[in-house]
Amino acid sequence: MKGARVGNADDDKHAGLSIGEVADATGLSVHALRFFEREELFLRPIPRTGGGRRVYAAADVEWLALCNRLRASGMPIAELKRFAGLVRSGPGNEAERLALLQEHERAVRARIEELDASLEIIHGKVLAYEKHVREGTAAGVWAPTASR
Repeated sequence: MKGARVGNADDDKHAGLSIGEVADATGLSVHALRFFEREELFLRPIPRTGGGRRVYAAADVEWLALCNRLRASGMPIAELKRFAGLVRSGPGNEAERLALLQEHERAVRARIEELDASLEIIHGKVLAYEKHVREGTAAGVWAPTASR
C-alpha cells in the first residue's frame, strides 16, 4: 500500500490508514472516498490528524468492502445511505436492516435470473455459429438483405 502510516509507529492502536492506503485497499478512488464521507456513508465520522489528514481504521475498510459489493450488485446510493444510517444509529433497528437487505437480495436474484435467461439464448447462438463455422456453412447466416 502507498502512503505513510499515521500516528506513532510505536503505538499501533493510534496508527491508522491514509486515504491513499484505503484507496489502494478498496479499489475506490480518493474522490470516491471523499464522496462517501460527504454523503455520510461511513459508519462514523472519519477523524483527522492535526494536519487535517484523514485517518481510517481497518473497520472502515471492511465497511467499504461491503459497500462495494452492495453497489456492484446494483444497490442505489440512496438505499446504501439508508442502510448506513440504520447501522450507524446502533441497535434496535435490525429488523429494518434485514428487510432492506432481503429486498436487495430479491432484486439481485431477479437480475441473475434475467441474465441466466439471456445467457441461455446467447449460448444457443454460440453453439449454432460454432457448428456453421466448423461445417463451412456460416456464409449467409443472418446476413442482411437489401430492402425493396
